[in-house]
Amino acid sequence: MLVISLVFFSYYSKAQAVQEPKDTPEEWSKPYPPFRIVGNLYYVGTYDLACYLIVTPKGNILINTGLANSGVLIENSIKALGFRLADTKIILTTQAHYDHMGAMAALKNKTKASVLINKNDEQVLRDGGASDYAIGNGKSTYQSLIPDVIIKDHDLISLGGTNITMLDHPGHTKGSCSFIMDVKDGKKIYKVLIANMPTIVTEKKFSGVSNYPNIEKDFGYTLKKMKSLKFDIWLASHASQFKLHQKHQPGDGYNPAAFIDLEGFQKTIAELQVQFDKKIKSK
Repeated sequence: MLVISLVFFSYYSKAQAVQEPKDTPEEWSKPYPPFRIVGNLYYVGTYDLACYLIVTPKGNILINTGLANSGVLIENSIKALGFRLADTKIILTTQAHYDHMGAMAALKNKTKASVLINKNDEQVLRDGGASDYAIGNGKSTYQSLIPDVIIKDHDLISLGGTNITMLDHPGHTKGSCSFIMDVKDGKKIYKVLIANMPTIVTEKKFSGVSNYPNIEKDFGYTLKKMKSLKFDIWLASHASQFKLHQKHQPGDGYNPAAFIDLEGFQKTIAELQVQFDKKIKSK
């Protein structure tokens, strides 16, 4: 197991032409008031693109950065919570698609934070999504980055007393991943999962995805692994996936219990299993 606790710095690759898909949903850019989820974990994303801030005495960790235009929103959300963007030391992502990577280059430039990436999404990060098997088509959909640290399954990311374990959950992207951690709230400790749900994003048959020959195997692996996870609270890459707007309304008070929803997680995984099974049968 590799323990990541140091901060590294890197340089950007050369600027390239970038264009986000024209069919990007409006709710991905819609603002949403930031709030405290539990302990030192906060929501700082848009209405649907979930971004998370983890605050520690040694600096902060940001997970996901939304679209290219989400950078200012994220910074303002962090300020509204009483924290500073400049204190961000580590940036992570649950997957290297443009809707979670769009503002990462800009936020890294502002903060000089270390970008950590699952090894199987490294190439996609370096070419700005151009090589993604589903939506790349050889064109960059976000500003490319050279990662500071490459991480792999069950690596531990540590900062200021917070320890986050990366879980390799491939399929949605080759290096999509989840993060699990213990979050202290007074005398209580919650095990929190930030899940990258294994949604299928290609219309092709699995056998027709020539640039991802292990796609069927990876989706099957991830579904199996997710069914065995143990946690108290679960969140996801998209607010809609964990039904944020049913559990929290702007102005609601602090209520970690609202996000204790094992039944909802199991139901979602079961639905994704059905979709996977149907995809296999379509061979």
